[in-house]
Amino acid sequence: MLLVFADVSLIITALLATDSTMRIPLAYHLISLSIALFFLMDVLLQIFVERIQLYFSDTLNFLDAFVIVVTLLVNIIYIFYDFGFLKDIPRLTILFRLIILIRIFHLAYQKRRLEMLTRRMVSGNKRRYKKGGFDLDLTYVTERIIAMSFPSSGKQSFYRNPIKEVVRFLDTKHENHYQVYNLCSERSYDPKYFHHRVHRIMIDDHNVPSLSEMLEFSKEVNKWMAQDDENVVAIHCKGGKGRTGTMVCVCLIVSEIFKTAEDSLYYFGERRTDKTSSTKFQGVETPSQNRYVGYFADVKNIYNLTLPPRKILTIKKIIIYSIHGNGSDLKVRIIIKHKVVFSGSASKNCRIVHDVEADRVIIYLVNCPLLHDDVKIQFFSPELRKYYDNCPFFFWFNTSFIQNNRLYLPRNELDNPHKPKAWKIYRPEFAVELYFEEVIL
Repeated sequence: MLLVFADVSLIITALLATDSTMRIPLAYHLISLSIALFFLMDVLLQIFVERIQLYFSDTLNFLDAFVIVVTLLVNIIYIFYDFGFLKDIPRLTILFRLIILIRIFHLAYQKRRLEMLTRRMVSGNKRRYKKGGFDLDLTYVTERIIAMSFPSSGKQSFYRNPIKEVVRFLDTKHENHYQVYNLCSERSYDPKYFHHRVHRIMIDDHNVPSLSEMLEFSKEVNKWMAQDDENVVAIHCKGGKGRTGTMVCVCLIVSEIFKTAEDSLYYFGERRTDKTSSTKFQGVETPSQNRYVGYFADVKNIYNLTLPPRKILTIKKIIIYSIHGNGSDLKVRIIIKHKVVFSGSASKNCRIVHDVEADRVIIYLVNCPLLHDDVKIQFFSPELRKYYDNCPFFFWFNTSFIQNNRLYLPRNELDNPHKPKAWKIYRPEFAVELYFEEVIL
C-alpha cells in the first residue's frame, strides 16, 4: 500500500512538472518500472498460492493483474523504444497508474485473506482446521488430543496462529475442558489468555524432553483425561511437529491407543499431514525424538510407567566412520541437564587417531565424567556446515537403555545428517559408535 501511494505521488509530480509535449525523465520511469515489477511479483506469488483459476475468479484480482501488466508493458516500451507515435504514452501510463488506486481499496479488502494465505504458506501441508469460520494450523490427532503451532501475537500472528483465535476456538469447542501444553523453551505467552490452564515444559527446538518429563507428562494427561470424558489436551511447540509430535505419541501410548513407538509415530504423521496439497511428511522427523518415543514405549510396556534402573557410564572412546578429513579439528561436547559436563578436542581432554585404512576417526576421551539418565553429545568442526542446534551433528540417548556398553548410530539415526540436504557431506557409511564402561557406585 505504501508503494501504491509512492507511485501516485510520482504521477502527481509528473503532472505538475512536465509539459504535455515533453518526455517524462527516464529516472522517473525507472522508479515506476521497479514499482510495477514489485506489483507483478506480488500478483504472481498470489497466483502461485491460490492457483490460477481461484485467483482470477475474483473480478478485482483480474482487474488488478490487468492494470499491472499493461502499465509494466507501457513502461518497458517507453524506456527502450523511441518512436514518434509513442509520444503520448507518458499520459497513457499516468492514466493506468491512476487506475492502480483501485489497489488501495483492494489490498485493504484483502488484508485478512493475505494473512490467511501467509499462514497457510508457513504451515505448508500440515493439516489445518477449517470449519465454523476458523482457519488454524491445528489438527485433531484424536477426538481428545490436539496438535497445533504456537499461539502468537504481534508480528508473528501474521504468519502463525493468532492467540486470540486459538482461545476463541478452544473456548467455543471445549469450554472449561481443555489443558494447553507449551513445549517451547524459547518463547512463551501470558497464560491468562487460556484462563491459566497452561502447562509449560521447557524443550529446546529440535531436541527432546527428558525421560522423566515424558513420564510426568503422561501421568498428568492420563489423570486429566480420566476426570471427564469431554476433557482434551492441546499440545504445541513452535511449528507443532517435532516436540509436539513426540509428546502426542506419549499420549497415544499411555492411553493404549497404540502399543509401539512405530505405530504411534506413523499415526501422528498421517494425521498431521495433508496429502491433498503435498506429500511432504509433517510428523516427527529427528532421530533423537523418534528414539525417545521408543524409550517411552518401553517405560510403558516393560517398566509399567516407572523409570528404568539408573545406569552410570563413562565413555571410553568414540568412533566416527567415513568423515571428511582426519578429525584433528573435531570438538566434542557432552551435556546433561542443560549443563556442559565435558568439552574436548585434540588439544584438550581428547586423543584423536585417524585410521586411514578403515576410513574412521577414533576419539579417546580423557577424564570423561560420570554419565547418567539423558545425555546429549554434540560435535563441532570448522570444516563442517552447521545445521540445527548450531552444530554439524548431535544426538541424545538415555544411559539406562545402553546394551552391552555400546551404542552404534548410522547416518539416519543422527540428528542433522539424517536429512537429505546434508547427504552431500555425510555419505551413507557415515556413523558414530560409542564404547562405554559401566560404573558401579
